[in-house]
Amino acid sequence: MGTVHVIDHPLVQHKLTMMRRKDASTNSFRRLANEISALMTYEVLRDIPMQEIDVETPLEFTTGKVIDGKKLVFVSILRAGTGILDGMLTIVPGARVGHIGLYRDPKTLGAVEYYFKMPGDLLERDVVVIDPMLATGNSAVAAVERLKECGPKSIKFVCLLTCPEGVAALHKAHPDVPIYTAAVDRQLDEHGYILPGIGDAGDRLFGTK
Repeated sequence: MGTVHVIDHPLVQHKLTMMRRKDASTNSFRRLANEISALMTYEVLRDIPMQEIDVETPLEFTTGKVIDGKKLVFVSILRAGTGILDGMLTIVPGARVGHIGLYRDPKTLGAVEYYFKMPGDLLERDVVVIDPMLATGNSAVAAVERLKECGPKSIKFVCLLTCPEGVAALHKAHPDVPIYTAAVDRQLDEHGYILPGIGDAGDRLFGTK
């Protein structure tokens, strides 16, 4: 069975609760998504590789540790993934960005791909796949499967919210991919929405129905 990291920092939990509110405006929901994703990035990248470089301080020469942001790729599952991408890029502005366009077939709930664009040389890069919701898991499974064809060094999956069904689906297909989330909610409803959830993240981020 794969690993699930629930990021229970008080600030993350506070902002998630604010996002759950039905009366949260589009502007408020979008801002909170940006803030919570930035906070989560600290934990997601806790084990990111580092290297030493020479540094001249105002007083002397020394060495310091830095990450190589260019070897990190944030892969946004369109369209909702863009709602948490900017927050993560504020923390690692040097990261490369890839996009996978997937939509959920309303009848089968299966994922259908319509767009795929990645940085080159994924063999040398660590990939973080991002999507606000891990619900049925179909989009996540399809995205990771497609990415594995490119052979990246590692893959992590980051979402604001998931449920037991989504975790089980992703880990059954890809037990090697750890999940980072702010909460594991109770269950899916018959339409594939997480309960109690935050509603349709894409609609709430972009003000659409």
